[in-house]
Amino acid sequence: IAMAATRKMMRAVRVFEFGGPEVLKVQSDVLIPHPKENQVLIKVHACGVNPVETYIRSGTYARKPALPYTPGTDVAGVIEGVGEHVTAFKKGDRVFTTGTISGGYADYAVAAANRVFPLSDKLDFKQGAAIAIPYFTAYRALFQKGRAKAGETVLVHGASGGVGIATCQIARARGLKVLGTAGTEEGMNKVLRNGAHQAFNHREANYIDKIKEHTGMEGVDIIIEMLSNVNLATDLQLLCYAGRVMVVGSRGPIEINPRDTMSKESSIIGVSLFLATEEETQECATAVLDGIEAGWLKPTVGLEYPLEKVAKAHEDIIHGGGAQGKMVLL
Repeated sequence: IAMAATRKMMRAVRVFEFGGPEVLKVQSDVLIPHPKENQVLIKVHACGVNPVETYIRSGTYARKPALPYTPGTDVAGVIEGVGEHVTAFKKGDRVFTTGTISGGYADYAVAAANRVFPLSDKLDFKQGAAIAIPYFTAYRALFQKGRAKAGETVLVHGASGGVGIATCQIARARGLKVLGTAGTEEGMNKVLRNGAHQAFNHREANYIDKIKEHTGMEGVDIIIEMLSNVNLATDLQLLCYAGRVMVVGSRGPIEINPRDTMSKESSIIGVSLFLATEEETQECATAVLDGIEAGWLKPTVGLEYPLEKVAKAHEDIIHGGGAQGKMVLL
């Protein structure tokens, strides 16, 4: 009986109040959730950590989950059990998710079957946890919202993080000319290894001039922007006629001159994966699974943390010294 009792419990991160990283509490007596109709239970091997999870945790984000909750959306692991009407998966299948119902910062997570995809043997679980939010966001920003076409030039502003690397790989595979920025030498090399034709150091005072010089004063067609509150005003100067800035990330307000959009009839377009329709999500999934199969889609895993160090992970993803691939909890 004691053994059966211990088996039904798991470790999970719980948030009882909004606030700083210290509100993330690791508990070892959380009940293992049960998959209902059209749901699966996954034994989590790795879970991605995303900047948006820190905004939600702090209570400053538009979407606020009901307290208490367990954060985490993109997990990779093995199917432990399936609910009624689930035919696509069986116990033992390797999978990754684009969302969970019970939260991914845990030993087990329940997810809707239509948010779960097979994980290729070409990738390990850490890489599996680095697919969903980065690659689906990159694909949505480039094609579903940015209408990117082969031959266009894309600047990935903050290209060494999870979404940045995903964007470089996808854009290169789809025939775009790819420019990327990073804050360190190591970051720039990583960006070049992952599909960028040219990398720039955004910590150099004159890096904007170097980009302008490189594009021959023509400007770029699309900018994928991870830190709009710092870069948006400058981004508008870098666009060509009818160029678009895709706002993927922002940590606060910024002042811009709207005239800069008039002079080139440029657009500023917000991107939110949470607003993707079922059809759009499946389109992202198809593109991503094709990329894994073809071999060009290779998630880069950055810093790794055990579940107990979740507060440190949340601290580092916001205040760390330059992103290096996708951060994961193990």
